Amino acid sequence: MSSVSPELGATMPVVTIGSQLKSLLSWVVRTVCSGGDWCFGLASLLVGLALLATIPIVQFLTLGYLLESGARIARTGRLRNGFIGIRQTSRIGSIALGTWLLLWPARFVSDIWYTSCLVDPNSPETARWRLLLVVLTIIILLQISWAWFRGGKLRHFFWPAPLRLKRELFQRGKYVRCRDAVWEFFASLRLGYYFSLGWRGFVGAVIWLFFPLMLFIGATLLPPPMGFFSGLAGVVLLFFVFLHLPFLQINFAVEGSLASMFEIQRIRQLSRRSPLTFCFALTITLLFALPLYLLKIELTPREVFVLPSLIFVAFIFPARLLTGWALSRAYRHQQARHFVFRWTSRILGISVVAAYILFIFFTRYTSWHGHWSLLEQHAFMVPVPF
Repeated sequence: MSSVSPELGATMPVVTIGSQLKSLLSWVVRTVCSGGDWCFGLASLLVGLALLATIPIVQFLTLGYLLESGARIARTGRLRNGFIGIRQTSRIGSIALGTWLLLWPARFVSDIWYTSCLVDPNSPETARWRLLLVVLTIIILLQISWAWFRGGKLRHFFWPAPLRLKRELFQRGKYVRCRDAVWEFFASLRLGYYFSLGWRGFVGAVIWLFFPLMLFIGATLLPPPMGFFSGLAGVVLLFFVFLHLPFLQINFAVEGSLASMFEIQRIRQLSRRSPLTFCFALTITLLFALPLYLLKIELTPREVFVLPSLIFVAFIFPARLLTGWALSRAYRHQQARHFVFRWTSRILGISVVAAYILFIFFTRYTSWHGHWSLLEQHAFMVPVPF
């Protein structure tokens, strides 16, 4: 629809209410779908990191990702930059969920066939159920392969798209393009980088923690008065380490050099520029590490082995993001804050660390692994370091 301007003699478009509502509705649908995909990607990311954290050696991928998330916020000051690869993990999650859901009919028929075998393995019903299971399994596997081939979105698993299948089966060069796309997707995950970062971050944390923790453990293993002096020395060293290690790890991830894990003076200078945010990040880091200790009172059953790792990721991930945010504020500020803010944050930080050390001291009496559970400092490493 158009109208003519009498002054200019030009044709001007007229925007109707219907077209505006259509555009608004389209925008709302796209926004909701994008937001839902982002939330699903975040959930897939948390579950994926938790699963990786349960596998020895591979768990360094989880630690590397957490360190890199905090480092990106420290570099840019933007919280959203800490959520790395959300769209990619959404696609991985949809592939896993779609495959799992699509296999359920085969599982159901398999249970019926197995029950029939127990009753009468030579009956015609058993043979028919076996034939149905074979045919259904082939169809499902073909549909899963076709869904993966199309990109692995959740809708691909439940709609076979026969016309597209017919068109793309005979398309030249399709296999090469899919192969290259899969390679580019896995290359974009940067698994080698995260593993290297997590491994070096773990080594740096062990260097800082091992000797103080061994002295701390010696408080109850050594005879008096050696146990008293060992415990006292361990507490003093742990005070120093806990006050600095969260920020040293993110600083290491920012710089990329293991030597930056030991730049104490650098961290102290940065803490003077943003003392309150440093204190807040330290408080959240130590506070969010406490829930996992409750799961170590008894040995975790095999059926829920991933639960401690899931709780670890759900709590430590926000703590790493806040630590990166605290460093980003310190990077931007060039002047030290007023001494009132500096000393207030120091007193609060020391109080928080004292409470945390007192808490972990008593966990040796409640944890399944006793004294040696103190080596499982998941606030700085992974749920189980060995």
